[in-house]
Amino acid sequence: MTDPVRAAARGCCPRCGRGRIYAGLLRFADRCPACDLDIAAFNVGDGPAAFLTLIIGAIVVGLAMWVELSLAPPLWVHALLWPPLIIVATIGSLRLTKGLLLALEYRNQAAEGRLDDRE
Repeated sequence: MTDPVRAAARGCCPRCGRGRIYAGLLRFADRCPACDLDIAAFNVGDGPAAFLTLIIGAIVVGLAMWVELSLAPPLWVHALLWPPLIIVATIGSLRLTKGLLLALEYRNQAAEGRLDDRE
């Protein structure tokens, strides 16, 4: 088993540490190509996207206000500066957080709760 933070940072399988968990930029693969771990069975959900939208949005708004109040640039500078920053920060951190949640689900053997699981 690989360290969850290391697996998330490298985008590799939490079980073997060799295979890639992503089939695209943000889409998980169905299975690990190295150890055949069923990645599709994990449910990361939309939690990372919701938290990152709020966190990155607050940071960018704060930076935009600081730039506006201290430098007073023309509006086109804001239009060129902030959208690329938002896109890069969101996609980069979303890959990291989705990978981290998947690795933590694997490590903790998390599963969906069912009524028949009661003892």
